[in-house]
Amino acid sequence: MNKFVNIILAKFYLYVFLFLFLVSFAVLSKSVLTLNDDDFVIGDNNAPVTIIEYASLSCSHCADFHLNTLPQLINEYVNTGKIKIVFRDFPFNYPALLGSMVLHCIPEDLHYQYSQALYQLQSKWVSRENKKTTQELYKIMQSGGMKKEEFNICIKNVDLEKKILQGLMDAQSEFNIKSTPSFLINGLLVEGNKPFKDFKQIIDKLLSEIDD
Repeated sequence: MNKFVNIILAKFYLYVFLFLFLVSFAVLSKSVLTLNDDDFVIGDNNAPVTIIEYASLSCSHCADFHLNTLPQLINEYVNTGKIKIVFRDFPFNYPALLGSMVLHCIPEDLHYQYSQALYQLQSKWVSRENKKTTQELYKIMQSGGMKKEEFNICIKNVDLEKKILQGLMDAQSEFNIKSTPSFLINGLLVEGNKPFKDFKQIIDKLLSEIDD
């Protein structure tokens, strides 16, 4: 009887081990190219070209891309259903991390407007003094209707902070991303703030290959 029980237990533990191994493998093998439910995306989900941007809200080159190049990409490619753009966090410092966190605490339909505003007002709220960063960032969020209590709860959300930093580490691990902005265009890594014509050349080439 004991021998029979031991066999059953051995099989049970084997199945548990295999299950945990497969789950762990699935988690570890998941590519950053796979979109998540909580990704912020603009454009048609069925667009043939996907651009994943990794940016730091304190980065001046990211601000230049968002304020000058991004509107052109939206006008020519997003609005015509040719590309979709996925915005992901890659904070390099405390202000950028704080900014990323608050953007996760607002309604999704306001995400784009707020992120553009944070880039536009970057010099106002990005500071070496953490206290000043927090104060100035709250002023911006308050102007959009966020209450002080909501703001404080958001920036103290440890799980959210870990999630953002994990996304950064995943991008570093899989694509060795080290600078911002960096873009994954249908899996092709493009580093740095490129002029619109460079994006256009890459996108048009990908679209022509898809059409063929």
